[in-house]
Amino acid sequence: MPGGVNSPVRSFSNVDCNPPFISHAAGSHIFDIDGNEYIDYVGSWGPMIVGHAHPRVVKALQEVAAKGTSYGAPTGLESKLAKLVMKIYPSIEVIRMVNSGTEATMSALRLARGFTKREKIVKFVGCYHGHSDGLLVSAGSGLATFGVPSSPGVTQGTAKDTIAIPYNDTAAVEKVFAECGEEIAAVIVEPIAGNMGLVLPVEGFLQTLRDITIKYGALLIFDEVMCGFRCALGGAQELYNIKPDLTCLGKIIGGGLPCAAYGGREDIMRQISPDGKVYQAGTLSGNPLAMTAGIETLSILIEDADFTNKITAKTSRLVEGLKSKAAMFNVNIQAQQAGSMFGFFFSDKPVNNYDDAAAADQMKFKTYFTAMLEQGIYLAPSQFETSFMSSAHSDKDIDKTITAAENAFKLCAD
Repeated sequence: MPGGVNSPVRSFSNVDCNPPFISHAAGSHIFDIDGNEYIDYVGSWGPMIVGHAHPRVVKALQEVAAKGTSYGAPTGLESKLAKLVMKIYPSIEVIRMVNSGTEATMSALRLARGFTKREKIVKFVGCYHGHSDGLLVSAGSGLATFGVPSSPGVTQGTAKDTIAIPYNDTAAVEKVFAECGEEIAAVIVEPIAGNMGLVLPVEGFLQTLRDITIKYGALLIFDEVMCGFRCALGGAQELYNIKPDLTCLGKIIGGGLPCAAYGGREDIMRQISPDGKVYQAGTLSGNPLAMTAGIETLSILIEDADFTNKITAKTSRLVEGLKSKAAMFNVNIQAQQAGSMFGFFFSDKPVNNYDDAAAADQMKFKTYFTAMLEQGIYLAPSQFETSFMSSAHSDKDIDKTITAAENAFKLCAD
């Protein structure tokens, strides 16, 4: 395997060490093949909001697996999960299940182009929407960059219709639309950015996107693969009261199994085959295992009306504890939280975009990360990744993490 892993961030290359290889997990803890135990704030990069191996999810999976793992045919489970999602996300009137966030965003963009009969897409620097060719586009600190591939293998021709703009820069959005708004099919955005570290939208940014896409007849796509069900039960669109045309979901929707979805306005979604001419398909889409894990996980979230408040409060206690320990040693950090998502940068100024994040002190982060790992705290191995709380994390877990952070911040100050 390249780098010994099946996804780049698992290699721990950002922190110059070898990753622990995991043997099993339970609740808020993971265990490696050498017998070490860690309090886990990665949570499989977000899906494990109810904790690892939740008894209810495991039991449901065991029961459905005995009936077969894939049929390649419609099931009632697909409809049940679809109805749960649509109950939580009223903006989704029609939904299509897929297998990954990359599939969801790629399909949503194809649909946007097919619906609008336009070709250009606007994305934001530092927002990650999967690894489809057209979205692997970079931009520097300038106002906007047109079609510069950020990975070998992505052709200029593939990337040429993707316009990359700095996140939280409303002036750049307005300038690009003034120049070529009639050619833009869609704006795709992580409404709460989680792939350049956790970066929140500044006031008015998301509303600007909604207003300007309506004005020019473009679609607004919220990629809530990461922040969905976490910043609020109904995601960023509930938290900020913005209704997108299309929404992409993943991670939590599959309860830890490969699953994602895209959905939105019925007149747009009915353009997808077989109702329309925009083609998208998947052999394992809607498979019974993923549907079952998703149903059980979302049901757990819905059945406890206070679930989101409780997990958000846990996250706040941890974040405040980390800020307090950093202040003890005069270590400058910029801590961010959105519901049960959290992260921080070793920086003395607010982080509002990719350039701000890139300027953070990576050496201090490496010192902090290594010290935390040695104390049994498993974090995302980069300031450019977001960490996650689960309902399985206990007060004892949080207290131990805050104590470990005190030791780690002391090393950062030395």
